Amino acid sequence: MSHSAPSPDEIRRTVETLRAHAPAVRQTSAAQRKRKLQRLADALLDRRDTFYDALDADFAKAPVEIDLTEIKAVTKEIEHTVAHLDDWMAPDRVRSPLLFAGSRSEIRYEPKGVVLIMAPWNYPVNLTLGPLASALAAGNCAIVKPSEHAPHTAAALQALIGDLYEEREVQVLRGGPDVARPLTQQPVDHIYFTGSPTVGRRVMRAAAEHLTSVTLELGGKSPTVVDATAPLEAAAGRIAWAKYTNAGQTCIAPDYVLADASIYDALVERIGAHIHQFYGPTPAAQRASDDYARLIHDAHYERTVGLLREAREAGAAVPYGGRHDAATRFVAPTVLTDVPLDSALMQKEIFAPLLPVLPYTTLDEALQIINARPTPLSLYVFSERDSAIETILDNTAAGSTCVNEALLHFVNPNLPFGGMGESGMGRAHGRRGFREFSNERSVLHRSAGSDLLRPLYPPYDRWTSRLADWVLRYF
Repeated sequence: MSHSAPSPDEIRRTVETLRAHAPAVRQTSAAQRKRKLQRLADALLDRRDTFYDALDADFAKAPVEIDLTEIKAVTKEIEHTVAHLDDWMAPDRVRSPLLFAGSRSEIRYEPKGVVLIMAPWNYPVNLTLGPLASALAAGNCAIVKPSEHAPHTAAALQALIGDLYEEREVQVLRGGPDVARPLTQQPVDHIYFTGSPTVGRRVMRAAAEHLTSVTLELGGKSPTVVDATAPLEAAAGRIAWAKYTNAGQTCIAPDYVLADASIYDALVERIGAHIHQFYGPTPAAQRASDDYARLIHDAHYERTVGLLREAREAGAAVPYGGRHDAATRFVAPTVLTDVPLDSALMQKEIFAPLLPVLPYTTLDEALQIINARPTPLSLYVFSERDSAIETILDNTAAGSTCVNEALLHFVNPNLPFGGMGESGMGRAHGRRGFREFSNERSVLHRSAGSDLLRPLYPPYDRWTSRLADWVLRYF
């Protein structure tokens, strides 16, 4: 879709406009902010057909998948925020040390000011409007930069937000790196970026120039461990659903599976059976399925096919899938076995419908494979043995974990969502999303007549020294 991107001067003026209005938005009440959020939820539901068409045009997402992974995720987040915002905005009273008798302490949550939300293409509604809801709940003005790789959805988002909010409060700026680069160079008060670690590093470097705080949602190789006690039918179905939803273009999708050798063959067979059940038993049926998305653009298609080719050349087998079509950017839901650990498929985040399944003989072996890679955004465990689950949780690190499930932690607004190290920093959703866009301001109150610390003021003498020693011992 053709679109005229804003110039650097227009970007600068946009930031100045929002900054001038930020003090007024800062003063909005909980009731005012909740009305803004409810308008967003209502308008999103009213325009479902618009977003069905946009997401179909961008990469053939099925309407049911859009409802569940894009629209419902946002409306649920807003519903939760509206229900709890009064409580979140209220100051939190905290205890004061005995030495500060006569004082009271609290934490106030104030908006950061002007925030920049840089959204990805893979869930362009969910991962744009979810952070925006948190930013508005916290009382900020916002600039939204949707991904240029989903242009139809970006246009729909711009129309939606433009109809709901004043330009001096929320603006959508569309474009590619020519817009992203000058945006990150502006003195905004917070940047919320979702994307790759490579671009995340650039965002963080740019933010450092203005000491701007950042939230980085970056993804990574999310492992799945299936031990000998796991219910295979349920595990295989949940893994297949989580992996091939959105054609694998999900930052928290199972990236690879480590299966106990005793159930390895059976698990591979059951994953394949669920692929056939979900999308069709033949390559032609899968290519014709309206329930299976396509890859976002030609470069991502070529990268995915390259990973598949390299794995095959390194000795990997493909018991299910492997077919692809450049004209439609179709890559079949694919399972790979005998994948070498040093192959590119096991070194980089796949972000595509290719699922390596590897056997392990001991849990320590599985843990070594996981811990040899950067900290993932999510980790999945399928087991009926509590001791194995605890061993995995105690000996790995991850942004989040599901036990005997996959993906669903993302849509629980009571669970903070985010990464660690290579998979990101900061947290989103619910109260934690509100706080991510807020400054936690510490406030200590003391009455003017209370002056317990005066005996500790200079000049210091031997009595002051004795009193200080007493304070160190007993307070």
